[in-house]
Amino acid sequence: MDKIEVGEVFTITDENENEQEVEVLASMTVSGSDYIAIGFVEDIEVDSEEDVDIFFLKVEDDGEFSYIEDDDEFEKVSNAFESVMDEEE
Repeated sequence: MDKIEVGEVFTITDENENEQEVEVLASMTVSGSDYIAIGFVEDIEVDSEEDVDIFFLKVEDDGEFSYIEDDDEFEKVSNAFESVMDEEE
């Protein structure tokens, strides 16, 4: 699997089949699985960092992304993201 770089921009298709450009804000490994934090490019360009909606995707072994549907898993990834952001300040 290619390493996903922070700052990388790519397009995802949302549940309404709309294409959205997203930027990778962070990547982290939690419990042996890789995750990325993304935000919509148009939000990042106009909003302050606190106002950007952040989404987490799990990076599957085949390089595909999946949404996190388990609340405990989401909580762990969210906490890891906050730690990553705190380290960068």
